[in-house]
Amino acid sequence: MRSGLYASSMLRLRVITPASCTEDVVSLLRTTVGTAHLVVLAGAARDPEGDLVMCDVAREAADGLIAGLKGKGLDSTGAITVDDISLSLSERAEQAEVDAPGEGVDAVLWESLTDATHEESRLSVTYLAFLILATMLAACGVVLDSAILIVGAMAVGPEFGPLAGVCTALVRRAPRLLWRPLTALAVGFPVAMLVTGAFTLLMDAAGLFSERQYERPHPVSDFVWHPDLMSFVVAVLAGVAGILSLTSAKSGALVGVAISVTTVPAAANAALALSYGKIPEAVHSMEQLALNLAGILLAGTLTLLAQKAFWAWQRSRICEQRQPA
Repeated sequence: MRSGLYASSMLRLRVITPASCTEDVVSLLRTTVGTAHLVVLAGAARDPEGDLVMCDVAREAADGLIAGLKGKGLDSTGAITVDDISLSLSERAEQAEVDAPGEGVDAVLWESLTDATHEESRLSVTYLAFLILATMLAACGVVLDSAILIVGAMAVGPEFGPLAGVCTALVRRAPRLLWRPLTALAVGFPVAMLVTGAFTLLMDAAGLFSERQYERPHPVSDFVWHPDLMSFVVAVLAGVAGILSLTSAKSGALVGVAISVTTVPAAANAALALSYGKIPEAVHSMEQLALNLAGILLAGTLTLLAQKAFWAWQRSRICEQRQPA
């Protein structure tokens, strides 16, 4: 066994429970493989009143444990809180990670994923502002044929949050979670395109944009209004990478996902084309946008389904191994 300083994939679980349920909660925590450092503070909670129970749990064991606690109604009669532990100095914690089935980096915390995607799917002023700014930046990038501006606009775009929210709602079969991300997408892109169209006319009036400038060859940004099978393939790959980055807490990979797909540049070019009366280019840009959105949604949903099936198989295999011969 290792000893000393190491980065932990353990989670800190804090439960407020009615006193009448405390023994059941403690029993569940004791019998869950992958837990350590159990602490019970009788009568410590004041709002809601009850006992405070804490423990550390390996990430790969956390989802089943949270489901068990919810099954006892503690999400309504008490509270369940989970935090990441960035550092742990404990041989018990190391052993808990060894004993827990699977690898922590592969584990999906469905409640955490649902909460994160639900929060990122709000049709808020901030969400609209980022999407509008990203679309206007992309419009500048298309007109100037600047790869830097187009890539920057892709990185600024916040659309992956609602896309991940749709995937999560579909896999969890939760229609009530579906409307918020769909609304964010259905309202966000038209509003961003409308504002970008007005921005185009303003820039044209100021002499900073021109129809001739837009019509000239754009070797860097030409792909934006030429959808093809490769666009769909890239969107599918980006969708898989994006969902994996969310479920494995590798959020740094989301930047790479954002600059891999042409959702924002396609919306920007559609706004530019409509502003200058270029209907065919606007239609092709909308096709590119739809193709990218479809690819991400399909890949994200299938990735979550595959992860769900993998962990169901993993749990059933572990249960079989623990059954007495």
